[in-house]
Amino acid sequence: MKTKIGVGLAGLVLIGLTTSCGAVGQAVDCNAAVTEANKIVTTWSGSVASIATDPTAFEKSTKDAASQLKTLAGKYDGDLAGGINDLASIVESVDASNPAGMADLATKAQSAQTKLAAACS
Repeated sequence: MKTKIGVGLAGLVLIGLTTSCGAVGQAVDCNAAVTEANKIVTTWSGSVASIATDPTAFEKSTKDAASQLKTLAGKYDGDLAGGINDLASIVESVDASNPAGMADLATKAQSAQTKLAAACS
């Protein structure tokens, strides 16, 4: 199960690595937001991969990461905030007891990535 969770989360981690930003002022905001979101997701994915067999710890880590992403989204507006909130929703939807649902993560992550890229261009 740890492998399925790790593979499913890999798509989320790539969001920060593949989002480009446009105008200089906006680029700074976007880069800062995407870098912070990537840090939150990377920390969370490493955490949940190691605690996948402990449902209570998994749920706590997931809630904490989603909360951090929502707080980050609150610092921005428009599509940038929307993309980060989408990412928070994706994190919240991860269920350790349903490894089959991990396949959905890549599609959801792509959608969040598209929104973030649009906000940053």
